[in-house]
Amino acid sequence: MSGWSYAASISQARPIQAKLRAEFRKDGSTQSRAGSTSRHFFMPLESFLINSAPEHANFGRISRSSLVPLWEWICRDVLPTMARDYNKAVGELDATNNSKQLLKIASAFQTKIVKVLENTVASSNGTELARANLAQYTASSTAFEDVIKMMNVLRAREALLKFDAKLPQRISKFDDRQLAKITPRLDSLRKANADAVPFALTLVAKRLKTDWQLIRLATKAAASKNAADIAGTPYAIAVTMALDQLDDRRTVLRIVFKHNRVLIAKELLTEIYDTEYALQVRIDHFEQSNWGLRLRQIMVGISALVEAEVSRFPEEVGRIFAEGGRNSGQVCTFD
Repeated sequence: MSGWSYAASISQARPIQAKLRAEFRKDGSTQSRAGSTSRHFFMPLESFLINSAPEHANFGRISRSSLVPLWEWICRDVLPTMARDYNKAVGELDATNNSKQLLKIASAFQTKIVKVLENTVASSNGTELARANLAQYTASSTAFEDVIKMMNVLRAREALLKFDAKLPQRISKFDDRQLAKITPRLDSLRKANADAVPFALTLVAKRLKTDWQLIRLATKAAASKNAADIAGTPYAIAVTMALDQLDDRRTVLRIVFKHNRVLIAKELLTEIYDTEYALQVRIDHFEQSNWGLRLRQIMVGISALVEAEVSRFPEEVGRIFAEGGRNSGQVCTFD
């Protein structure tokens, strides 16, 4: 898959990604695109798709590359007869632009698939058989995790749609006022659809000026700033998701360096160091937590990448990267 296609899909509303789209809008993907019938079926997943390998950790996100093998598995192994009927019905309706009827047919098939998957994962034997069958269509060792994610989104698709509709288009300041509006809606969704919480958080993160601000949903609910207290809150996964985004940026940074985009690399490094700073100052005893361990691993990798790449550039370019690090950590405010 094209690196630039992947880079352009991370943190969708960010200025850096906008620049990447403008400069490198090339899709070198060898993965066949989903057809019309599968596109209607996967529509509820659209807000959560990313162009990364299924093995890349991303709570609340689903790898786009998983869709084709998932669809083949659904049509050939999960519900082949019903899939044929669905494909035929959608194929006949697609040219008519009857969106209401298409949605009805897709929704009915989604509900059937969810019920089958729920029965499948209810037993270890069913899960292992599903893994084995899915392995016929993809070499990914973690594609089944995207099956579970798909099931969770489809099961809560109406609740997620309603939650998304009530969010503002942009959240320029994630302050107490916004938290007071969003948290009760999250609480309501969590009580009915606990497995959908990471996806609801993804919808919130897409509205934020900087996606690491999502951690405030966890820190605000905790009894103290201690990592252990924050880890016990209902939305502690927001911290893990911030680390996921940091790891995404490390991947993008490698691609940016490869194409010698110095200024874009500087902006990415600023985002990376700002996220690191935010996590460390907003969460006490962060370094001793599992989150802190993962952060150290990510930052060691980033430091090694920067050190290796800077040596290829003139001295003045190296100073640009250094300035990106020194100037970070100055905008870590919520209030």
